[in-house]
Amino acid sequence: MKAEPHATAIPLRTPLFRGERRLRIALVGMPNSGKSTLFQAVSSTSIRTGELAGTHRAYGECAVQIGLDEARVIDLPSIHSLHHLEHDDRVTLQYLLWGDELPPVSVHEPGGPPAPFSPPDVIIQVVDATSLERHLELTLELSQLGRPMVIALNMMDEARKKGLHISVNTLRKLLGVPVVPTVALMGHGIAELFTAAVEAVRAKACPLPQPASKHICEKLQPLSKALNHPEIQAAFRVPHPLLVMQLAAADGYFLQEMRQHFPQLLPDLLRLRGEAEQALPRPLAEELHADRHHRAASLYEAVTRVGAPYAGGGWRYWLDELFLHPQWGLLGSLVVFAAVLFVVFEVSTWLDTMTSAKLITLASGWQPSSTGGVIARAVLDGLIGLVGIVVPYMIPLVLLLVALEESGIMHRIAFVVDRGFHRLGLHGGVAVPFLLGLGCNVPAISAAAAVTKGRERVIASLLITFVPCSARSAIILALAGKYLGGLGVFTIFMLTMVVIALLGSVLARRFPDSGPGQVQEIPSYALPTWDSLFYNTWMRTRDVLTIVTPLLVGGSVVLALLSHFGADQIINTVFTPVTHWWLGLPVALGVPILFGILRKELSLLMVYQALGTFDIGAQLDWVQIMTFLLFLTFYFPCVSTFAVMLKTIGRKQALFSVSLSVGVALLVSGMIRLLLEGVQYYSL
Repeated sequence: MKAEPHATAIPLRTPLFRGERRLRIALVGMPNSGKSTLFQAVSSTSIRTGELAGTHRAYGECAVQIGLDEARVIDLPSIHSLHHLEHDDRVTLQYLLWGDELPPVSVHEPGGPPAPFSPPDVIIQVVDATSLERHLELTLELSQLGRPMVIALNMMDEARKKGLHISVNTLRKLLGVPVVPTVALMGHGIAELFTAAVEAVRAKACPLPQPASKHICEKLQPLSKALNHPEIQAAFRVPHPLLVMQLAAADGYFLQEMRQHFPQLLPDLLRLRGEAEQALPRPLAEELHADRHHRAASLYEAVTRVGAPYAGGGWRYWLDELFLHPQWGLLGSLVVFAAVLFVVFEVSTWLDTMTSAKLITLASGWQPSSTGGVIARAVLDGLIGLVGIVVPYMIPLVLLLVALEESGIMHRIAFVVDRGFHRLGLHGGVAVPFLLGLGCNVPAISAAAAVTKGRERVIASLLITFVPCSARSAIILALAGKYLGGLGVFTIFMLTMVVIALLGSVLARRFPDSGPGQVQEIPSYALPTWDSLFYNTWMRTRDVLTIVTPLLVGGSVVLALLSHFGADQIINTVFTPVTHWWLGLPVALGVPILFGILRKELSLLMVYQALGTFDIGAQLDWVQIMTFLLFLTFYFPCVSTFAVMLKTIGRKQALFSVSLSVGVALLVSGMIRLLLEGVQYYSL
């Protein structure tokens, strides 16, 4: 049997770091290295913040999903060195060494451990590639911690513009750690960086030893031998090379702890240090610093070549400037948004007139009076409604968005809008489903289910129902455009955005368990292939046939039978508290509101029928038109959407979505009605 061409195998790397075995990754770097920018690029919707014990130095922590592995990422305060640290900076070193379990020499310190979590499994040092030599001094010090380590060679775009050509492979070999070029501001290399961090832990790969120069090591040999004492090692729990360097540099903190806990050994240690210093041409601390600076400079010269500045250029460069730049990226997102709107209001509208509109016209002459005929006509209406969803709105939009995904553009948009979606309790990956919702909420919710899980899937699905689909947008443009003008149309759409933003904040609190951050990959640009486009479009739309069709046809039959048996007056009477008392609308609009759950565009046709005229302005004033449009905009979208929600988020949350949308529709439209009536009254 031939394998399915689109199936891909994902290698399973073990052990898996999940649940209680999740990794802890510490981001370390000098000021202005881009460390916090990197943290924000992968952070979750809920970041845990705090201060290291006894300091005012803040840290951030969040969960992050890295493929099948999970990790907690800690953004530590910036640090210049590991030697001669003031108290606030020293606590950062203490966390890197001991985490939340202080060694015997530090248990007496007030304030407890530096942070309420265990030490890191791996350190990611974020390095400014434009100032590599200065950052490499800190790299040499961090290599003495004895933990797996990865170098994020950040701001590589700026380095190229300055003519700095860095050999990543050479630097990796010399340091013995993975080195990953990144541009954190634009998302480049981030996925590779965190994958390398996970693999470094699996391989238990620590940096190559980076000892001081030979003449210094020889002079420090007696001191190193004296410190190689089991009691000292147990008391400090510090890698031996680091402890030797701290005492050789006369670090105040380590000398104080040695004086307090090993007073009988300190005189001999100071004597050995003094002897080493006398054998060197300058004070030992200065000699160590100069040696570290020399070794960093040597590394820099070995891996860096200064040449002509890279001026950029090429279509890939300019597309990245458009889609990934912190400011211009929003403009690029708006360009894609405009393309989606064009498809919805131009291409899809034309396809609608060529397909479902013609089918409706052909079927309009058949008006059966028997019960069997009414049922048959209802089935036909349901199938026509299915065609009206799939052909004009679903297929073109899904094709467009699949093409944008496979070309790599949607990944870039997701990266840029990620921080904005965090305010809604979501990730930028839901940008595609939200855009898809402008055409039809049905495939949008299916798409959201494919890229989210847990609370994020629920929140995304609930919010997508408030995205005005093409049917609702058509009603808004038809009525508001004619009777309320451009300002009325703008007001309704802006109010929709405000409601979605507010609901996102409320739902994020209702579902407080935040999901992990996502390490978003920025793939290379690629030209989509036709077979892949058609296959992925089919995979994303096939649920409509199995899920939506039965409910769409069944709902059409139920509503048709209600009308056939003269239940119109009953429906209008039942809806009177909503339509007339609260919304201030004619009682006759109860039936159009109910039938709107089948397809929203039916509401407009039935409004004409219920009012007996196509000139709605003769029957409703501007306040009533605005109220009616707002109610239809936020009112539960349609039975097709409900069917998809049953599958994706379950019956409980689907029913909650119904009550939420009805409640929001009643609240917003009713309150706006009262406000507008007040304005209307005082303007008379």
